[in-house]
Amino acid sequence: MLLAIVVASLLGLLAGPALIERSVLRPYWLVPRKEYWTLVSSGFVHADLGHLLFNAITFWAFAFALERKIGTTSFLALYAIGLLASDAGTWFKHRHEPDYRTLGASGAILAVMFASIVYFPTNSIFILPIPVPIPAPLFAIAYLAYTYYASQRSRGRINHDAHLSGALAGLAFVALTDPEALRQALQHFT
Repeated sequence: MLLAIVVASLLGLLAGPALIERSVLRPYWLVPRKEYWTLVSSGFVHADLGHLLFNAITFWAFAFALERKIGTTSFLALYAIGLLASDAGTWFKHRHEPDYRTLGASGAILAVMFASIVYFPTNSIFILPIPVPIPAPLFAIAYLAYTYYASQRSRGRINHDAHLSGALAGLAFVALTDPEALRQALQHFT
């Protein structure tokens, strides 16, 4: 998965910017122009190298241990559900905005990150430049609060709606497919 994201993004960024343009999700035009492929293609291209690097590092930090824990089939299902949930959140909020465009794997990667937090609740997360580890559940709560706040006020290039939808999809995926893991994670904090 990581290799596919990196290769598709680099091809678009370095060799064929038209690939990126065709892959962008435009919620307003999704149904009228039948651009349904962009629900998937937008999750495999990135706006710039910084965007790609940040998503690749985040994926690398969480995905491999989680895939070993839940298996490849479940991992791929989680990733796909995270991608589609992040697209659904984006479409719902921006479906009346003809100029709104989005791309990137952030929503799917946040689904992976939040599922990983459930399966590994005693882990800590390091965020540069903060020099101390943050307990994963504390990070999750703070991130959800920040992302919700930011999505209500968003005017920049970051799709906070996709982040929020993806993170919630990761939690819902674990709740539906392995409720015992969620129960055990919650026991660490009660």
